Order: sequence, then C-alpha cells, then structure tokens
Amino acid sequence: MNRMHNPPHPGGTLREDILPALNLNVTQAAQQLGVSRVQLSRVINERAAITPELALRIEAWLTPAHGGRAELWLGLQASYDLWQAQQKPRPIIQPAIIPIDQPE
Repeated sequence: MNRMHNPPHPGGTLREDILPALNLNVTQAAQQLGVSRVQLSRVINERAAITPELALRIEAWLTPAHGGRAELWLGLQASYDLWQAQQKPRPIIQPAIIPIDQPE
C-alpha cells in the first residue's frame, strides 16, 4: 500500500475548501457545528486534531453525500498523525518472540 507523502491536516481542508464553499467564517461554522469558535479555530489552523466527536458533527453537518462521512475525516486525521509520527526518531524495539505451538 502506497502512503501519501506528507498528507495534509484535515483542518486545512475545512479551512481551504469547505468553509469558503459554504461562504462561512469560523464563528458561523462553529455555531452550526455546535462547538466553540476556539475549538474549530484550533482544528482549522492545524493545532488540534479532528476528534471522533467532531467527525460525527461534520458528518451530520455536511451529510455523507457531500463529503461528510465521519470515517473519511478520521482517516484523513489518522494518515496525517501517522506520517507525523514516522518523521520522529523511533526507539529500537526488538520484535516479539512468538512461541511455536508444540503438537501434542
């Protein structure tokens, strides 16, 4: 499976694509989503993650037919988070030794 190189933070998609398409500012979008302006601002400025709860709110807000599936938003967030984690040095971890079952 090919992984995207440096996937975008999903908050950027909200900021760059969704809010302009809906002609909304952060305050208006936050009100419609039922979250604080600060919470949404942190997400769209890529300082906070899209949580499962926020993903469900986006799903209800945009509807699945218009890109609002919660799984999509969580998948975008997971891809971003994983890529970011892969950029950091990792400790050396020895693989687990899995015992082989002995026939009786």
